[in-house]
Amino acid sequence: MAKRERVVRMSVEQPLWRALTGYRVLTMVYAVLLVAFGRERYERPWIAVVYLTVLCCWTLATLPKVANAASCTKRFLGADLTVALVGILLTPLADAQAQSVDGPTLPSIWTAGAVLAYAIKGGWRWAGVASSLVAVANIVERGHPSRDTFHNVLLVWVASIAIGYVVEVARASERTLARALEIEAATRERERLARDIHDSVLQVLAMVQRRGTALGGEAAELGRMAGEQEVALRTLVAGGLTRPSLVSEDESEGAFVRVVEVDDEPDDDTPVDVRVLLAPRAGSRVTLSEPGAPVLLPPPAARELVGAVGAALDNVRVHAGEDAHAWVLIEDWPDEVIVTVRDDGPGIPEGRLAEAWGEGRMGVALSIRGRLRDLGGSAELISVPGQGTEVELKVPRGKAGEK
Repeated sequence: MAKRERVVRMSVEQPLWRALTGYRVLTMVYAVLLVAFGRERYERPWIAVVYLTVLCCWTLATLPKVANAASCTKRFLGADLTVALVGILLTPLADAQAQSVDGPTLPSIWTAGAVLAYAIKGGWRWAGVASSLVAVANIVERGHPSRDTFHNVLLVWVASIAIGYVVEVARASERTLARALEIEAATRERERLARDIHDSVLQVLAMVQRRGTALGGEAAELGRMAGEQEVALRTLVAGGLTRPSLVSEDESEGAFVRVVEVDDEPDDDTPVDVRVLLAPRAGSRVTLSEPGAPVLLPPPAARELVGAVGAALDNVRVHAGEDAHAWVLIEDWPDEVIVTVRDDGPGIPEGRLAEAWGEGRMGVALSIRGRLRDLGGSAELISVPGQGTEVELKVPRGKAGEK
């Protein structure tokens, strides 16, 4: 996929680099012709000849540097802009009348190529810095800001910043396209895997569940376990990144306990998808509703949020009864991630939480609210006797990675 992203980016940026290469050569020739046809006005023509010799050698020798973004390093950009600025400042030494008569500088419009290299490489901010330095050099060279000087400087400044902004937008579009292609490829692979599994394993598990339920007794328990594994396997196919393990003996006693292996310990600070971490918790009595796009959080915040959701589901299993059903809703907002856990149990009697705190049973306070408080978020619990319980977990994006 990284190779695909490079190919897509090449289609957008490479023409700009090729155009810049041609521009530098053409403007180099133009600067030489200006001096050649106007040599009579130079009091010290040898300064112009020496500078243009250096300019030509530099331009031709550094053509590979402007072939692509990788070759155009920061060191080269600094040296390239220095060549342009030195040429501007040397103009009054070669032409004593340069400050009184508006005329071209020694590098002339070749200077714009150095600024455009900044724009293509680093975007509009780099272009703004480079064009500002060129503006200062032109003002120093003229001795006073004239109308023509202001016009030329403004033209370079606006054009370079506009090109830099366009490059940034193009790169953002490329990243979005690469991500879309990656998701599309993963989706096709999951669909292929789902078809293969559906024709074999899932059908067998579904048959065991139906037969076991019909037979009753111990066979019914085996059927229920087969149903749980069918749901886990469907979750694996849908999520692609979770690896459910075999059912443990403890799991057979409750529908809300599932032993899973999830790769929730990334080696770096790359954001992880909360949907993937919560997918193993879905089952026959836990319904997971999620957005179609990844819900990304820093790994520490994602782990704490998933831990809080697990604590809420444990409370459902323990207090709402084995027949209770839970619904987990994931919402992805620009400034926060919200996960809501709701059940259809009997609800929490009024004053029960305060009583549990007095008894030293602080699961809700520590396992849920404590986790969210450490992330700068919040946990709100709403319970009506006879109408179930709802826990709303909020994690702000701005503070989610500070833990």
